Amino acid sequence: MDRTVTAPTHVLIIHDIEDWPRWKAIFDGAAQIRKQAGEIDFQLLRDEAQPDRIVHFSRWTSHEAARRFFESPELVEIRRVAGVHAPTFLYLDPVETGTL
Repeated sequence: MDRTVTAPTHVLIIHDIEDWPRWKAIFDGAAQIRKQAGEIDFQLLRDEAQPDRIVHFSRWTSHEAARRFFESPELVEIRRVAGVHAPTFLYLDPVETGTL
């Protein structure tokens, strides 16, 4: 029996938004569906020079789970309603972590 375990993976999404309060309310409202889809944890960051550019950095159970979620018609519609423009997705494999 194959017992291959998929290590958690990271996804970095950069997207421009129309309105922070509207986007944040929709983001928070989708927490349960993100969790059910495989999101483990996340960070939100804002571009200092472009405050409407938000970076969503998250850890997922697998690339497949993240892609299935982010490419779903349901999420495409959620992004449209949230006022997201042209998101960029990077699916990242962990290489090394450290603390200095």
